[in-house]
Amino acid sequence: MHLREDQVFMEMSATMGTASLVRLAWVLPVAYLAGSLNFSILLFRLLGKEDPRKHFSGNPGVTNVYRQAGWPAAALVLVLDMGRAAAVALLARSCLAEPLVPWAGWAMILGNHFPCLHGFKGGKGVANFLGFCAVLLPLGTLVSLGAYLMVFALVRIPFLASFGMLAVLTAFGVRLWWPDPLGVAALLTTAGSIVWFHRSNIAGWVADRKKRGKPDAA
Repeated sequence: MHLREDQVFMEMSATMGTASLVRLAWVLPVAYLAGSLNFSILLFRLLGKEDPRKHFSGNPGVTNVYRQAGWPAAALVLVLDMGRAAAVALLARSCLAEPLVPWAGWAMILGNHFPCLHGFKGGKGVANFLGFCAVLLPLGTLVSLGAYLMVFALVRIPFLASFGMLAVLTAFGVRLWWPDPLGVAALLTTAGSIVWFHRSNIAGWVADRKKRGKPDAA
């Protein structure tokens, strides 16, 4: 009797896993398309401004929006980016097994990096990652915001402050999904891609430090 109950439970678990994988097949494209919608580009079109990718850093993100259009526009883009990311996280959590949820975030960030709606030239994904994690890691999100403010107060460099925030979110995420390899792999892949898309910032910062005659940071 107990053996049959165990078999039924295992069959149900396998079925639920298969169903979650089937749902993943449509959640990933939806998340990618959601990430491909760049609110800063759309907002600049509505305001009659040039594409934000044509000026300053060339990144259609919150910091570059602030440089070109001021705090109100930057705040609006931040809220829209985080809101969209939170919606993707809620969708993923409602449809997928827990270890698969971070892959929806990965697909969304991929869409932000390479948006099919904007010529495959997009942003770096920081605000989107923060919004996604706000649903899954609320405490980690609060701590990460504190880390951002602390690093920014020390160095006054937005991308380095973002790295502090990213490190905290990644640590909390690993703690949540460990030791499941699927969840951890998705999280680390996503965080790594965000760092990679900051490579021009890193190179510029290192070059500036060399020009000033300061030793490189480790």
